[in-house]
Amino acid sequence: MKKISAIIALLLITGNFIAQEKLTYQEPPKEILELVDAPLAPSVWIDSNGENVVLFYRDAYKSIAELSEPELRLGGLRINPKTNIGSRTTYYNTIKVKKATEKDARPIAGLPEDGRLSNFNISPNQKLIAFLNTTQNDVQLWFADIEKGTSKQLSTLKVNANMGNPINWFKDSSALLVNMIPNNRKELINTTEAVPEGPTVTVSDGEKAQNRTYQDLLSSPNDEYNFEQLALSEVKKITLDGTILNFLPPAMYDDIDFSPDGNYVMVNHLKRPFSYIVPYYRFPFESNIYNTEGKLIKKVNDVPLNEVEPKGFMATRIGKRSMNWRADKPATLYWAEALDNGDPEVKVAHRDAVYEMDAPFTSEAKLLLKTKNRYSRITWGNDKVAIASDYWWNDRNTKTYIFNPSNASETPKIIYDRNYQDSYSDPGNFVTTRNNFDERVLEIENGNAFLMGDGFSDKGQFPFIDELNLKTQKTKRIYQSKYTDKLEDLNSAISMKKGKILVRIESQNEYPNYYFRNIFKENDLTPITSFENPFKSIQNVHKEVITYKREDGLELEGTLYLPVGYNQEKKEKMPMILWAYPREFKDKASASQNTTNPNEFIYPYYGSPIYWVTQGYVVLDDAAFPIVGEGDAQPNDTFRKQLVANAKAAIDAVDEMGYIDRNRVGVGGHSYGAFMVANLLSHSNLFAAGIARSGAYNRTLTPFGFQSEERSYWDSPETYNTMSPFMHADKMKTPLLLIHGEADNNSGTYPLQSERYFNALKGLGATARLVLLPKESHGYSAKESVLHVLWEQDQWLETYVKNRDIKALNVSPEINK
Repeated sequence: MKKISAIIALLLITGNFIAQEKLTYQEPPKEILELVDAPLAPSVWIDSNGENVVLFYRDAYKSIAELSEPELRLGGLRINPKTNIGSRTTYYNTIKVKKATEKDARPIAGLPEDGRLSNFNISPNQKLIAFLNTTQNDVQLWFADIEKGTSKQLSTLKVNANMGNPINWFKDSSALLVNMIPNNRKELINTTEAVPEGPTVTVSDGEKAQNRTYQDLLSSPNDEYNFEQLALSEVKKITLDGTILNFLPPAMYDDIDFSPDGNYVMVNHLKRPFSYIVPYYRFPFESNIYNTEGKLIKKVNDVPLNEVEPKGFMATRIGKRSMNWRADKPATLYWAEALDNGDPEVKVAHRDAVYEMDAPFTSEAKLLLKTKNRYSRITWGNDKVAIASDYWWNDRNTKTYIFNPSNASETPKIIYDRNYQDSYSDPGNFVTTRNNFDERVLEIENGNAFLMGDGFSDKGQFPFIDELNLKTQKTKRIYQSKYTDKLEDLNSAISMKKGKILVRIESQNEYPNYYFRNIFKENDLTPITSFENPFKSIQNVHKEVITYKREDGLELEGTLYLPVGYNQEKKEKMPMILWAYPREFKDKASASQNTTNPNEFIYPYYGSPIYWVTQGYVVLDDAAFPIVGEGDAQPNDTFRKQLVANAKAAIDAVDEMGYIDRNRVGVGGHSYGAFMVANLLSHSNLFAAGIARSGAYNRTLTPFGFQSEERSYWDSPETYNTMSPFMHADKMKTPLLLIHGEADNNSGTYPLQSERYFNALKGLGATARLVLLPKESHGYSAKESVLHVLWEQDQWLETYVKNRDIKALNVSPEINK
């Protein structure tokens, strides 16, 4: 009876006699609904001493009413012009605090009723939290005392949270710099009603500007005007007793950062001219240094409009970039500059150089080191030791250097030179500690630094801590997790000297919780949190990571779930859902590594296929879909062939285990995974149906590169045409459900992609359904939308996968209507 009901339901919404239907939001089966309604565990913050714990609570989803609030899309930003904060901001509603040694947390008193809390900023002394509360009309500044468990509003002035971080602590934790809306800010132009004064003209002067297909860009003089008004702030100093002092006059402030000693503040502000082809973060900007009274000390950077860069993923702009404060010095700036004019095609011994300049910023810049690849980051230690890293996308290489920041003539030593996709060789991340400036620096004990690693290997995942001798560069393992039935995540070090480490431990049915581990004592664990599993109905489903081989011998993996209550001895052949996302590699060895831990907690989320274990489906989630191109070959040269080979190998593997009916297998994916789905259905007969969410299907609409393809359409038109499902819509013979957010802001995945692809499929007689979600972006956040998506997917799977053997039902047109 359930089979017949499912097909009748789908026929009611897919009848060929209508092109569109007015459909209200629907809900999935109750078993799925109960999982969606499970409460969300809080986000956790623990201070560096391991004493205080703060828990931030929020709802799992927004409402469609929240998504329907006013929104302007300008320069790559999405802004609520009424409240002056990002229109897609994630809000929290409750904060609780406790000591790490206490079991129960207590709510912070005095929080605003029905609060929408965001932009949490912990004070340097780690005793206070500044945050914003968004009301119906504006954004307010609040702060909370962690020890006292109290909170209060700090100012009635309206905060401008449209861009950057609007609240920044003074280093002594006594006051804040806050971006406020200027009193003289002008009214916005209603662009839907404004009468044009002339055409919009964009000019190309002969320089190549090969940019990605960004969304939400400026497109008219009215957009420029509105962007500037919304970006304008005046910076105020607000003390904890509520005293308000002027600090900086109105400008388009993007970033504010105090020096480690607190005596200087670096402020970035945007300038005109704006651009219609790149987002705001590539607009012109200045970096200026001020003292703590707001007096200008020095302009340290002046960056022009960045519309034109050389071709390639490793291209960058010329001039100073990545400018920051040295964490181990009172007030020293450092930055990187390209030595190849930012052009990956230029052959040079070193790609980048890193320089520094001490306060008061009047001396010549001092060279620190040069990197062979594109500079990435530095972890500062002291006057004699720092760690730098670089990377190069084209060959996936990364190098790690140890260098003496006091002597540039001393050649940096490369301590790691590896493929960053090779998880088995990953040495881990350097452990840091807070110094006397309350900044994170390299933790050094008796000449040794420390690294925490994920610990993936061909035998499984066993996270570790290594001790690195800074002189000899030899390592010694001082801790390695021994769990084979749980997953231990090494979060941070409270004290390496004492061996006190903050860890998070979970299993398939045990919710992730935090503990202090003493690595110098066997099984010495102190619990900090005690969150319970909110997904009881699926806690006993069978889950395992399976490994199998592709026809060319490449080893693959996927996480297999069996339906609730499945009898493994009887082995009834069930329908299956395969969910995946393709990833590109430059070598087979990295592509074949097993980097999935079977002990990860079973956590269904809005986009997960795991829900369908409650509906009688086998689920193969996160199936490996590597696309490999070794040497001079590019992965996408054989994209389709490898894609189909990955899918066949996955189905063969589960079929050989005896769990599935291989004629009833559905495939799904989101974004690039949706692109994968459309290609698989067009170029194989492996699947009964497909679900493609928020994808791009015509690569000629992203002509200057996509995903990990850096060649342009004109460099390799055959690649773009071969990979585009739109170009092969005539081959589609398998039912395809297309879902897309109407407000998708992801580069390349315009809603137009799904609309045009559906039109092609419909015109060619394919079985397809297009669902456009009002107000939703690339990911879906309104509960109404999420529930409806789950309903759509369930109806599609029930009809075209589970009940594929039922050819048709004799249903009258009257019932269909």
